[in-house]
Amino acid sequence: MTRVLFITGKLAEPALRRVLADLAPQAGFEAHVAVMPITVAALLTTDWISRHLPPLPAVERVVLPGFCRGELDAVARAVGAPAERGPLDLRDLPEHFGKRSGPPHGYGAFDIEILAEINHAPRKSLEAILAEARRYRASGADRIDLGCDPGGPWPGVSAAVRALVEDGFRVSIDSFDDTEVRAALSAGADLVLSVNGTNLHHVREWHAQFPHAEVVAIPDTPTDGDSLERTVNELRAIGMKFRIDPILEPIGFGFAASLGRYIEARKRYPDAEMLMGVGNLTELTDADTAGANVLLAGVCQELGVRSVLTTEVINWARSAVREFDLARRLVFHAVREKVLPKRLEPNLVLLRDPKLHEMGDAALRELAARVTDRNYRIFAERGEIHVLNGSVYLRGTDPFAVFAELAASDPKLDASHAFYLGYEFAKAVTALTLGKQYEQDRALRWGFLTVPEVSHRNPGAPNE
Repeated sequence: MTRVLFITGKLAEPALRRVLADLAPQAGFEAHVAVMPITVAALLTTDWISRHLPPLPAVERVVLPGFCRGELDAVARAVGAPAERGPLDLRDLPEHFGKRSGPPHGYGAFDIEILAEINHAPRKSLEAILAEARRYRASGADRIDLGCDPGGPWPGVSAAVRALVEDGFRVSIDSFDDTEVRAALSAGADLVLSVNGTNLHHVREWHAQFPHAEVVAIPDTPTDGDSLERTVNELRAIGMKFRIDPILEPIGFGFAASLGRYIEARKRYPDAEMLMGVGNLTELTDADTAGANVLLAGVCQELGVRSVLTTEVINWARSAVREFDLARRLVFHAVREKVLPKRLEPNLVLLRDPKLHEMGDAALRELAARVTDRNYRIFAERGEIHVLNGSVYLRGTDPFAVFAELAASDPKLDASHAFYLGYEFAKAVTALTLGKQYEQDRALRWGFLTVPEVSHRNPGAPNE
C-alpha cells in the first residue's frame, strides 16, 4: 500500500483520524498522521512545518491542510516525498482521493429528446432565430421547434427552416396552418406540432408528399380522450408516424388530472411514442424551474415519454433547456440503476448547497488568539459573519455594524481593502441567508450557473 502522511494541528486531529479510518481502506492507502505542536492547522506554513516535523516513517505522499501557506517544496524536501495541499475542509478528503459523491463512471446517458421552442418565430429576424437556436443547442436541445403565430402563413418559414437545417438542426414546425406546415416540411422540417380533429384532414396529403414526416397527436380539448383516440386511429390507418401528447395543464387548471392522462395514455397505447410540453408548468408557475424540470423528467422517464417540448420565455425559466438536459441524465440513471436520484448531479443544486462545513466557536476563538498578521480571515456560519486578524476578532449578523467596528479598529484600512471586505461580506450574507457554504476568496456555488471568480489573494487563479 502507498503510505500517505497527513499533517494537521491538535484541534483537528480527532476529526482527521475519524475520516481516515473510513477513507484509507476504501482508497487503498496506509495513513500516517503527524500532529504539529500548534492548535489550529489553518495557521500552518510550509517553512514552519519543515522545521518542526517529528520523526516520521518513510512515506510516498504528503497531504497538507488546504489553508497551509508557503512553497510545497520545503515540506517535500524535509519529508522526502511529494507534498500537496488537501481540501480546505478535511471532511472533503474522500473527494480529494476520488471517493466523491456525485456521478459514477459512465453516468450521463439519456433517452429523452428535448425540443426547444423559439416562440413567436415569425416576429424575429433570421439572424435572431439562428442565434437562439444555437444557444439552445449549446444548452442540450436536440431539436428546434419553430413556434408560429395564428393568423395566416408565415412568409419566411421556408427560409428559417432551410437555414436551421443547413446549420445542422433537426426542425419541427408548431402550427395548425396547412400552408405553413407544407412550406416547413418542404424546406426540411420533419415533425409537426400538432394534429387533432381540426386539421387531421390534411395529414393524408402530408404523408403522401413527405413520407418521412411525423406528427404529434393531441386531443381536441385536453380532457377529450375520445377525440385523441379517433386521431390516433386515423393516423394509424394512414400510416403516418406519430407521437401522443395528452397535454400537460397548468396548476389550477387540471395539472394533477393531466398527469393522470399521461398514465392512462401509456396504458392505452403501450408502444406509442409520447411527448410532454413541460413549459405549461415551468413557464406558468411562480417558482424556479430546476426542481420542476427534474420532477417532470422523472415522470417522463418512468412513463416512457421520450420527448419534451420546452422554452425559455419568462426570465425564471431562462435556463430551462440546460436544466432538463441535466435532469434527463439524472432520472435515466436513477430509473435504470434503481437508485435514488440523490448525490448524483450537484449541478442541479442551485439555491442551497448539499452540505455545510463549520469551524465552530472553539476553533474560531483559537484561530483568533493565534493569528498574528494583519490579513483578515472571514467566516460565515451559524447566522453570523466572523472576521479576524492579529489584532481583532469581530462577529455579528449585521455586515454594516461589523464593518463599522472593523474600520474603527483599523485606521490603516484603505479604499481597495474596504471594497474587498464589502464584497466578501456580501457573499457571506448571501450564504447565510440561503444556506450556502461560504469560503473566502472563492465563488459561491450555484450548480451549473456558478461563475468562477479570480482569487484576491492569488490574482489570475480562478476559484470555483
